[in-house]
Amino acid sequence: MKARVSSRQPFIVKDCALVPLATGLKAQNLREICQCIRTVAAASIEHHFWSIKLQPRFEDPEFNNDFAAWVRHALHDKALAERLGMIDPTAYGDVEQLRQELLDLVEEHLENVERIPWSDSDQQFYFVTSQIVIFNTHKVIHQPRALVSAVPSMTSSSIFYHFIDARRRTEDRSDDFRAWLYGFNDRHSALCERLSSVDPFFSTLPELRQQLTDLFRDYFGRPA
Repeated sequence: MKARVSSRQPFIVKDCALVPLATGLKAQNLREICQCIRTVAAASIEHHFWSIKLQPRFEDPEFNNDFAAWVRHALHDKALAERLGMIDPTAYGDVEQLRQELLDLVEEHLENVERIPWSDSDQQFYFVTSQIVIFNTHKVIHQPRALVSAVPSMTSSSIFYHFIDARRRTEDRSDDFRAWLYGFNDRHSALCERLSSVDPFFSTLPELRQQLTDLFRDYFGRPA
C-alpha cells in the first residue's frame, strides 16, 4: 500500500444533482444498440448504470441499469434483460471493460435469436450523458467519530456524491470517506478496509446510507 499523507482537513459534506444531456444517439433494436455502445462516450455508459439511483420513482426499479430495463420493457426480452441486470459495474477495472461486457452479452444473444425484436418508435433507447452539479451543504465533519451521527442525516444525493461519484473522481477509485480517513495516519485502516467491501450498486441510496450508518456505529459505537 502506498504511503498516506497525514491530514487534518475537515470533511466537507456536499450534495449534488445530475443534469441529463442528449448525445444524439438512439437505438430501436439490439443491433442498433450494439452500434451505439461501441461509439458512445464512456460517460454515457456510466450514466445509464448509475443515474437510475437518483431518479425519483414510486417504487424500486425492477432492474439496476437502463439497458436491462429497456430490453425488458421495450423489447420484451426477459432472458437478456435478466443477464444485463446482473452486471455489476464495480466488478470492472474501467468503463471500457464494462462496455465490452455489454457488447459481449448482447452480441452473444443476437447469435441465438431467430428474429430481432424492435421497440415501438416512442420507446427507443436514447443515449444520455450527464453533468453533475455540486452544492455546498455548509455541513462540516471534523473528527471521524462524528460520522456516526452525520451520515444518517445526509441526503441520498450526498451519499451518491461521496460514495459513488467519488470513485469516478479519485485516482485510486476510492470513496470520499476512505480518502478522508486515510489522512489520519492509518489509524482507521481497518475501517477503510470495511468500507472498501461495500458494493454500492445493488442497493438503493437509502439502503446504502443505512449500511454505512451501521458500519460506522459498529466501528465507533453509537453517539452519546
